[in-house]
Amino acid sequence: MVDKPILAWPLGGGTRHSTGDPLPWVDLPGLESRPPPSLPILLPRRPTERASRTPPGAADEMHSLLARAVRDEVVPRLLLAQRAAHPLGCDDPVIEPGIPPEDVVALVALAMTGDAETTVAFVDSIRARGTPLERIYLDLLAPAARRIGQLWVEDLCSFADVTVALARLQRVVRELSPAFQVDARATDSRRRAALVSMPGEQHTFGLFMVAEFFQRAGWDVWSEPVGTEAELASLVAGEWFAVVGLSVGCDQGVGKLPAIIRSVRRASRNRDIGVMVGGRVFAENPDLATMVGADATATDGRQAALQAETLLALLPSRVGR
Repeated sequence: MVDKPILAWPLGGGTRHSTGDPLPWVDLPGLESRPPPSLPILLPRRPTERASRTPPGAADEMHSLLARAVRDEVVPRLLLAQRAAHPLGCDDPVIEPGIPPEDVVALVALAMTGDAETTVAFVDSIRARGTPLERIYLDLLAPAARRIGQLWVEDLCSFADVTVALARLQRVVRELSPAFQVDARATDSRRRAALVSMPGEQHTFGLFMVAEFFQRAGWDVWSEPVGTEAELASLVAGEWFAVVGLSVGCDQGVGKLPAIIRSVRRASRNRDIGVMVGGRVFAENPDLATMVGADATATDGRQAALQAETLLALLPSRVGR
């Protein structure tokens, strides 16, 4: 049985970016703050023997019907509720106490079956209720990404479906990023972090989200795919980083971590580099981070940035360049 990756901290190719610049990309299973909602997502299951006589195209028709239902019924109702709470001419929106689980369910359905523009509009409607951006990141986007990954693990959708859905969520983050970074701290030469997924892993939405929190905290973030352990070692040998964050999407990747972390420490230009790890397995068993040789782990992007600050404070005052 193939070991399927679980979306961890943070998709897509990365590029160097500094605080104040919109992120250019499309888990890690972000680092997330709470378990995914248990509400069911109405997506067609793969055919079973009993369902072998299902007419051809039935699954596609179900997807189409769900997409139309979300577009024509769910989103208009949310927009009407938004107008009622924030009528024309009213300067102060009504502050919502939180994001209900049904909003997460609707976002998953939109990301899986809708289009990017409708998905962005849906999240904008929630933001217009007065929901803080941090809550949208942690309590809406992160749980939705986790649930999308779980749908694939449960064989309810294909790898391609997951890729497209997470690309739509990353489009949402790109749209929100300028507002999220408006109060970002100024960067300094010591706040440099490399946030990478395990070599060869592809879905990195969680890591993408973590980078947002690091940037807002004043970190200069480097994030690009690394194909091999040797590429990662070459990266930290060539440039100074205070912290390296490793996102692990596959359970089998945990077994490779001790050797990779030792390689990073040996090769690093910063001899006191801090190493963080993230992913579902570490959220379930935080003590595992110490066992693989890491310095810290966290359950979401906000906590990851705080942990990085702690590691930074433990470094010598000089910056090894």
